Amino acid sequence: MTPHLGLAQSDKVDKTEYLSPLEKAVVSEINLVRTSPKKYISFLEQFKKYYDGKVSKPPGEISILTQEGTGAVIEAIRFLRSQKPVPSLRPSKGMSLGAKDHIRDQGAPGASEHQGRDGSQPWERVNRYGTWQKTIGENISFGYDKARFIVIALLIDDGVPHRGHRKNIFNPDFRVIGVACGEHRTYRTICVITFAGGYQEKD
Repeated sequence: MTPHLGLAQSDKVDKTEYLSPLEKAVVSEINLVRTSPKKYISFLEQFKKYYDGKVSKPPGEISILTQEGTGAVIEAIRFLRSQKPVPSLRPSKGMSLGAKDHIRDQGAPGASEHQGRDGSQPWERVNRYGTWQKTIGENISFGYDKARFIVIALLIDDGVPHRGHRKNIFNPDFRVIGVACGEHRTYRTICVITFAGGYQEKD
């Protein structure tokens, strides 16, 4: 059994029958770290123990060769110590459907881009099912199939100089989230997470 690194996930996501258990867990994990960043430090400290040099191998997960090794984990811990809480995010069905479109586009061929093979961008995909408002962003996770490890990897943001995935997670202007996870030919699992300042669902 894979350990869950201590604390339980945050409150259950209600009225989200369109999300799988993993997708609901990802929403809960992101809301947990947004609202309680210092609580998340212990999870990263535990995760650091799973490194062998630059290879990260959490229990039950695939091995991932990182670029920065534990240095990026230590930097993420320092960040969390100084990060103030930001509001939790409200799940959106339309944004999740747009993310699911990208899962279908990228998963089977083993692709790993924000731009779809049909040329679509994240804002265009979510606008198929509603209208995003104010601001929008997208994170994509590859490899991990447990919510906590997905969120931890995005927080560490290994090899991303400006830590754009982490910035998306803590962007206070984001208030709505869409999540879709599925199979990926190369990395086993892909999880697409979209964020927006607001979202108007189609009727």
